[in-house]
Amino acid sequence: METVKVDILNPKARKLLKDLADLDLIAIRKSDKSDFSKILKKLRSKSEYVPTPEEIAKEVEVVRSERNNK
Repeated sequence: METVKVDILNPKARKLLKDLADLDLIAIRKSDKSDFSKILKKLRSKSEYVPTPEEIAKEVEVVRSERNNK
């Protein structure tokens, strides 16, 4: 079995995919929108220190200024 992610640009494509699923040629699953949240929670659980949003913003600004000075 091979898994691919498809972005549907035209509603007709959704109908075609549904028809293929009805013929048991493919399976359609809804993706979890919270995948990123799960990964983030897992990473944070391994850390002793979680930075505040202000600390993250400050670090981002430092990196941006270093990049722009090159």
